[in-house]
Order: sequence, then C-alpha cells, then structure tokens
Amino acid sequence: MTATMEGIRVLEVAEHTFVPAASAVLADWGADVIKVEHVVRGDAMRGLASTGVVNLGTSKVHALWEHSNRGKRSIALDLASPEGIAILYQLAARSDVFLTNKLPSVRQRLALDVEDIRAHNPRIIYVRGSGFGPRGPEADSGGYDMLGFWARSGAAIGAKPHEVDHIPMMPGPGFGDSLGAMTIAGGIAAALFHRATTGEAPLVDVSLLGVGLWAMGAAIALSGQTGKPWEQPPASAKKFTRNALAGVYATSDRKWIALTCLQGFHYWPSARQALSLEHLADDERFASAAAFAEHSPDLSAIIADVIASAPQDEWCQRLRAFRGQWTPVRDSLEVIDDPQVVANEYVLDAFTAENEPFPLVTSPVQFDGAAPQPRRGPDFNQHGDQILGEDLGLDWDAIVDLKVRGVVG
Repeated sequence: MTATMEGIRVLEVAEHTFVPAASAVLADWGADVIKVEHVVRGDAMRGLASTGVVNLGTSKVHALWEHSNRGKRSIALDLASPEGIAILYQLAARSDVFLTNKLPSVRQRLALDVEDIRAHNPRIIYVRGSGFGPRGPEADSGGYDMLGFWARSGAAIGAKPHEVDHIPMMPGPGFGDSLGAMTIAGGIAAALFHRATTGEAPLVDVSLLGVGLWAMGAAIALSGQTGKPWEQPPASAKKFTRNALAGVYATSDRKWIALTCLQGFHYWPSARQALSLEHLADDERFASAAAFAEHSPDLSAIIADVIASAPQDEWCQRLRAFRGQWTPVRDSLEVIDDPQVVANEYVLDAFTAENEPFPLVTSPVQFDGAAPQPRRGPDFNQHGDQILGEDLGLDWDAIVDLKVRGVVG
C-alpha cells in the first residue's frame, strides 16, 4: 500500500475512541503518531472493562484499545507539571498535526489550547474533537457517541422500531466514534493539502453531534420539508409495500436475505428465474409496472414463503445469477470470514508482542489496490524512552531524573 501519510508526525492528547481512532487511521496510512498518555493511569480506554459498559472477554487482547490505537507510539507525561508541558511543546514543535479531545476548560488549564501549541509551531494543524461542537452553551460539555452521535442527532429515534417503547442502543461499541474518526482523518488530510498549497495551517473541528447530523442528513432534510420526524414505519405497513423486491426475507435457518431492487419491475424477470417462480410469468398481477406495484403485497408473501424454504448459504448460491441487488445479512462474527471481506482485505490480522494474531478491521480507504496492514497498539509508555532520547535528544541521566520526579513514565 502507498503510505500516503509517510513523513507526517501526529501528536495526540486524547482518550477513548472518537479522536484516537482518527490518528489510528493516519498511522495505518503511514503517519508517525505519538500518543501522550496520563503519567499514571494512561488512556482511560485501557481501563474500560472496569466501567461495566462492555464485556471485553477473557482474551489478553484489548480489542477496543487495538481498534483505536493501532500503530502508534506511547509516552506517559504529567502535563500538569511545567516539565511535562515543556516536553509536549518540544514534541509539538516537531509535529505536523496536534490532535485532542480535551474540553476547552481543560485545554486552558493545562495550557495546550490553540495559541499555546502554535506559540511553539505556527504551522501545526490543530484538531479538536468534541461531543457537541466548539461553540454554544454545551461547548464545554463532555459527550460520547451514544450521546452526541446517536441520541441527539435523530439517529436513535430513526432506528427505533415503531412497536417498541424503548430507545435502541447503537449497533456496536464505538459505532459513531469510528465514523467520526474517519471524518476527522479526512479533515486532517484536507488541512494538510491546504497547508501545502497555501502555507496556512487550518484549525479543524469535528463533533460527534455534527457527524451524527450528517449521517442523518437526508432524513433531516425530509423532516424539514414535511414537518414530521423520520421514524420507522409500523410492521403492518409492510402489507402495503409497492415493491416486493425491496425487503428483508427470512431463510429456513433463521438468517436473512436482503433485497434492494429499487426498479422492482425491471428486475422481476430475473427474480422469477432465481426464485423458481417462472410459473408467474403470465400472471396478470405482475404483468406491468403498475400491476406489479399494486399487487406487490401478494408477491412479498410468495417470495417470503420461497426464501423461507432454504438456508441462507443455498440462497447465496442460487442468487449469484440474479441481476438485481441483494446481499446476505451478516452478524459481526460472520463478516470476518465473509468471502467478499476476505478478498478485499477488509479484516486482517495484527499481532501481539508474542506474535499471536488477532483480527482488526482495516481502514476503509485503500491506496493503489492494497489494504493497510494494521499493527498492534502500544503498551503503556512503551516508547517513552525512545521519544525522549531519539526524538528530543535527551541523555539518559536527564531521562532518569524526569522519571524519578514523576514527570514521565
């Protein structure tokens, strides 16, 4: 793969997933990412299991940590000490991008706000990730993707089945964080291009609320026109479908096949062949586009019975010749070995320090036809001595002195 970010250094002062996952993408693309962690506890993500919000299993691999911290170097710094912030400034002077999700009040207290960092490097691209945006009454409020991306943006209501009386959780941990991270990575790439062409270093802002609104952008635009919130239709509305080739059908093994043929009547001849429904070729109910639409509820029931007669794997074989648009519905374990995922290297193995493999989803942008090979995330302060010695030129006695005084890990 072409390392498009090779030669770019990113300095990260951030925790959890949203912002760290952005620099993980840049690391996948070849950037040198230095992760600054709290001098005692490290990134709060390391202790996620203690919060009780997610079961990390019994593996030695912290999968969520690896997802958002792959390929980085770690240094533990006490940013509340004069010596610690001085080291950060020295690193910033040697970096292209400074990336943080610290709240405005924390940035001011620690003296790592825009003007503080740019006093040591006017050309640095300063990037802020936030829960609810950099302005307004909640600019200094913390937020996770469950809040800003999911609950606040309309996405949670939009995903709520009509018949239930509770708000659904996100489909997976870090769901909005990961989408937001790709947005940040794209913003950084654009900012680097702007700096290269104009000499100006932009300030970049991305919020979970903004990313959630963008993801719901089409629904919000429709709501603005109709005056009604976007919501899931009741199950009974499926009886009134006007396109039987747009729906999700259960297979005999309690799995599903999803059809999304927006031009249903156009694909009806191919569907008849794939579904062994050629006996309906002369059925007047489906003989024209208007009749197809009018009688699609009848056809939906017929297709449901047919697809329910065989397992999903069999349908994947039988539908290969179908000209319309379809896919099997997969769960998060099945996709790892999905042939299309494997062929495109969308999931590859990274390796622990003991050379044991574990799967990670690769960054979704590929260059020159190759997926970036994910590398494991750093141990706490794994590269501290290297960064202080090789990057900043401190001798060993100076490093030991900083360790003794608790400035570095």
